[in-house]
Amino acid sequence: MAKNIKKASIQMRHKRIRKVVSGTQERPRLAVHFSGKHIYAQVIDDSVGKTIASANTTEAGLKAQKPRANAATATTVGKLVAERAKAKNIDKVVFDRGGFIYHGKVKALADAAREGGLQF
Repeated sequence: MAKNIKKASIQMRHKRIRKVVSGTQERPRLAVHFSGKHIYAQVIDDSVGKTIASANTTEAGLKAQKPRANAATATTVGKLVAERAKAKNIDKVVFDRGGFIYHGKVKALADAAREGGLQF
């Protein structure tokens, strides 16, 4: 029962955030999602509905390391998504925390993306 309430709260917060946060061609949206086992990050241009760059723990390179959904893995994913976005000439993004509280894994991923060269 508590799991359903937590999930519903995350979804409500995400809806509220998405009313305000939107990615453009000049400044796409860095969206993050955390499941129980995996971490996903995407740089999205909402004006055309396309994903420009992405990184997640289900990729072959990261899966071989037996990743866990923790702050250390979030740092790795954050650096990887920043590197891929920089390769596509993306410097500035809008951060979309996906309804998750800006703490722990979310903060680790955001800080790693900033270290990787993304500005938000």
